[in-house]
Amino acid sequence: MRTYVTPQVADAGVAAVDAQGVVTAWSHGARLLLGYAPGEIVGRPATDLLGADLPETARQRAAQRQAWTGRVVLRDRGGRQVEADLRACPLTDAEQHVQWFLQADFPQDADGADLVLQRSLLPHHRPTRLAVETGTRYLPADPQAGVGGDWFDVIPLSGARVALVVGDVVGHGIHASAAMGRLRTAVRTLADVDLTPDELLTQLDDLILEEVEEGIESVGEVGATCLYVVYDPIAGHCTMASAGHLAPAVVTPDGRVRFLRVAPGPPLGVGGLPFEATDSRLPEDSLIVLYTDGLVQTRRRDIDSGQRTLLETLTRAAPSPEATCDRIVETLLPGTPDDDAAVLVARTHIMGASHVASWNLPADPAAVATARRRAARQLSIWGLRDAADSTELIVSELVTNAIRHAHPPIQLRLIHDTALICEVSDASSTTPHLRRARVLDEGGRGLFLVGQVAERWGTRHTATGKTVWAEQPPPLRQPLQPRHAPAPQPFSAGSRTKAARPTGRPAGKGTRDGVRTPTSPVAG
Repeated sequence: MRTYVTPQVADAGVAAVDAQGVVTAWSHGARLLLGYAPGEIVGRPATDLLGADLPETARQRAAQRQAWTGRVVLRDRGGRQVEADLRACPLTDAEQHVQWFLQADFPQDADGADLVLQRSLLPHHRPTRLAVETGTRYLPADPQAGVGGDWFDVIPLSGARVALVVGDVVGHGIHASAAMGRLRTAVRTLADVDLTPDELLTQLDDLILEEVEEGIESVGEVGATCLYVVYDPIAGHCTMASAGHLAPAVVTPDGRVRFLRVAPGPPLGVGGLPFEATDSRLPEDSLIVLYTDGLVQTRRRDIDSGQRTLLETLTRAAPSPEATCDRIVETLLPGTPDDDAAVLVARTHIMGASHVASWNLPADPAAVATARRRAARQLSIWGLRDAADSTELIVSELVTNAIRHAHPPIQLRLIHDTALICEVSDASSTTPHLRRARVLDEGGRGLFLVGQVAERWGTRHTATGKTVWAEQPPPLRQPLQPRHAPAPQPFSAGSRTKAARPTGRPAGKGTRDGVRTPTSPVAG
């Protein structure tokens, strides 16, 4: 059975071996490829990794201290044989000591065109966020059945939130892979607009129905399933909606295992029924497991039996999401699966007072200077003084716009994630728009400046109005660790509405939604 982790990592297994044939270095990609942690393999003979003898050419080149490239059979941590294309390069120091650097890649010619397409369309990296720590697996089906269209994704959202997505299209072969790619692209595009899960699935369903009406090729999309989950690490809760997909499993820190309640919705492209969002609060360090039906249903096992086995497997604690993925796959699919299977495991974290600061502001122009001072003081506490000037400019413009053109209550919030996020929330639901100020205009340049300073910025609608946010990469001094959640704020900028609401366009540097009316220059 061939199991794929995130494709780009599996294609980059790197190790170092000294002149005595002992492993001296082991990369993260090598761990994902063969399953060995660095502490388990460093110091052991490299021959322990071989599943078969090296070719004669490889032995001759090694004896002559020459580089070599060829196909080898390796042995993973579970004893399974893995074919790989190996590149071995010698490096000789001044004392003529040799160290070998090895890179192992999955052989591309062993895969069919449909599998190569499927792997190329899966996520090529997992975003670094404090919200969750993730592990993923993709298991292609028996080649005789043809590759299906199972997929997963991890999408960073505004406000330090993250979207976890898993889906399954109908059919097998290259058409199913292409349909999967179209759906994943559509989901990412809609997620960038900051839609709620039920709104996103509604828009996705409408897109597919429009394609069907126009006669556009949509094989695999009609009847596809999708589960879309948004996790907010500040509030510690997730909102999810399902389009005919199986409910996720969750493991809480006290060891309890259960399936989350999700309002069932119709598969995509069927129409006729609405999608409904469901909220769940998750304790810190909970595990949430998303999967496709190929994991729990086989020719010898129905879905109910497979889900019971999944829960039993999750009762045995694992040290990380990656280890949890391994345990799930080894237990439920020890052989080649009958159908494609995708697994996404996320460990949730809470961002507390050490990463979040918020202030309620009066609708008074004098509050702008106070907001700037509070922001500068908070950046000093976080050790981000280098970002003070740009952040004060962003705070000044966003708060001024909220006071002049929106309604109270107004809240300023700073979030210290892997990026520095500034949010200003108000009670107005009007979506702001960027405009170009003319030479003699007294205002209208504020959000243009924000767009130049921020890496990305935009607008999202909430149950009580809207939030305008700007994100800039901070000069981080030290790694951040999640802390416990703070007490709930009287006005939460991160709250979302379940009802359909108009939303802004996707945000992007210099092209995000801005303010529709002029703003004042940066001033106290």
